[in-house]
Amino acid sequence: MPVSSRWQRLLAEAGRFLAVGGLATLVALVLFNVLVHGMIPGLSAVLGDQPIPAYVLANAVGMLISYHGSRTYAFRDRPSTHADGGLTAFVLINVVTMLLPIGCLMFSRDVLGLDDPVSDNVAANVIGLVLGLGARFYLFRTFVFRRPINLNDLYTPDEQEGITMPGATATSRSVPAPPSAP
Repeated sequence: MPVSSRWQRLLAEAGRFLAVGGLATLVALVLFNVLVHGMIPGLSAVLGDQPIPAYVLANAVGMLISYHGSRTYAFRDRPSTHADGGLTAFVLINVVTMLLPIGCLMFSRDVLGLDDPVSDNVAANVIGLVLGLGARFYLFRTFVFRRPINLNDLYTPDEQEGITMPGATATSRSVPAPPSAP
């Protein structure tokens, strides 16, 4: 069964979005672990007792990478309707959706009492990431990087028969010309 061009476009955007998000997430993941767990030999954890600020800082760096990649690659065919290129809406959506993994991390640490590297990463960077990823993809496509309206999408095929393109002559129209005056 052939895939429609709309689905092909959606799948291509989703693939590019996941590639950009994967890079941004990898950077944030490494930075978070270095800050909280000191994963570099000989270096102590700078924010070992402050995982939430470390998560926010690491993901702010990831957000910069994500915005640039989304703007120039993932949603390159969707011009922004915002004067600032969608940066404000992008940051706002990221900050709001960042609450999902932060909530998972807080639950893991404060309710379950788990503070080891594996628990932190499963809570924030697996469970929280999946929840935030779906929300961000939908919100970015809907509010930040909208697809330009194609006039053909506004009319059904029957309605399009009577539409005249700019520069068309009376003889090229598919509707009959009005009767001439007597």
